Amino acid sequence: MNEILIVAGLGVLTLLAEIFSFKKFIAPIVIAGLLATWVVAALELNGNIYSSLNASVLNMLDFDRYAQSFVLLLTTIALLWVIINYNFFSDESNKADHLSLILFSMVGGFCMVSYTNFVMLFLGIEILSIPMYVLAGSNKRSLRSNEASLKYFLMGSFATGILLFGIALLYGSTGSFYVYDLRVKTTGADFVMTPMFTIGMVMLLAAMAFKSSAAPFHFWAPDVYTGSPSSVTSFMSTFVKTSALAAFMRLFYTALPYVPETFDRIFLILIIGSLFLGNIIAVFQTNAKRLLAYSSISHVGFMLMAIRFFSEPTSVASLFFYMAAYAITTLAAFMVLKIVEENSDGDVSISAFNGLVKRNPLLAGTLTIALLSMAGIPPLSGFFAKFNILYIALHHGYFWLVIIAILASLIGVYYYFKIVIAMFASEPVLAPITLTGKQKTLLLLLTLLIVGMGLNSFVFDLIPS
Repeated sequence: MNEILIVAGLGVLTLLAEIFSFKKFIAPIVIAGLLATWVVAALELNGNIYSSLNASVLNMLDFDRYAQSFVLLLTTIALLWVIINYNFFSDESNKADHLSLILFSMVGGFCMVSYTNFVMLFLGIEILSIPMYVLAGSNKRSLRSNEASLKYFLMGSFATGILLFGIALLYGSTGSFYVYDLRVKTTGADFVMTPMFTIGMVMLLAAMAFKSSAAPFHFWAPDVYTGSPSSVTSFMSTFVKTSALAAFMRLFYTALPYVPETFDRIFLILIIGSLFLGNIIAVFQTNAKRLLAYSSISHVGFMLMAIRFFSEPTSVASLFFYMAAYAITTLAAFMVLKIVEENSDGDVSISAFNGLVKRNPLLAGTLTIALLSMAGIPPLSGFFAKFNILYIALHHGYFWLVIIAILASLIGVYYYFKIVIAMFASEPVLAPITLTGKQKTLLLLLTLLIVGMGLNSFVFDLIPS
């Protein structure tokens, strides 16, 4: 709870920056505030500090070890994002607005990983989503950005309607909005899975799949990711996706003792569809942002596998590690993409990466490590993230699903190497790229994190069984 109060306070403070004329100091203040949030989250996770508000907030939010772990991860992602995209706030007229929207999105993300009541799940999603609708269209001079904002808003509104309809049906079936009550009722000897309950759960699952951009509910993601400013896209594909999938896991991990056969089939459709649609369509992309958008859909397939096997004691820790590895890797890839975009007159096609190793070896090296990690090449973090989840599926007897996931990953290797080949085997057509000291430091830090997380994956087993 302390983290929500700090971040919400920072959000309000940024809104006051315009009135009291301290906008030039607001970005450093926000970074300091996020550092404080990270320290508080780390201390609370380790039990070094305690607040009576932290155990439960009116039975609406529960800041248990699961929630605190994901709050720490989300804060780390947001802190890195703000530092990497510091120049995104260089426009004096929009600096405070952009920062406040990011901070309020964080409040929504924190609610999504700690909800115990479906009303808070709804509020968390909306608090997270509404600022993102605005940020997607923040490049007012771009028609693509305006289109991305409108499409994201319309599709998100439909998904919210489906979510609320599902919650209403579950309330009609169980008489409660509380997730724990749902578990008690579903484990009762007299419980019968009525059509109303089944339809409500299916609608809830569909809405969460939309927020996670899982196929076949992925259709909004490529256009929104491509049209939004690259900085906003990197936030969507890391912070927003992590929040959605953590909320997805909490729903099943908390509410159901097992996956009923009906939901199992739906999960398998979502998993296989995301793995193959994301990877196969990515093969034909020539725009790097669009390629990474379809790539993110394929990664959702792996994360959904962890959610499907939530009864496995290591599933939550495996999902946590996959999200951490994916977020750091994606931040590194989008940092390189943004720098290349700025030095290529806004071009983000694969051809813009031609000869990047000669334009700037550090950029090429960082992007190569990030892409290899996404492809699941050992000993990088992406390999261990996939291995952990595939091991869980194999342990449950889903050998055929493991084979499908491996085949889909092999397709991913092909399109990731398209960019690697362009960087190393093609001749540059543009001038060399000069990096600032801060950019070099960040690129090296992200690269070390990608490699270090792979070599020391046991460090991220933060959540007990």
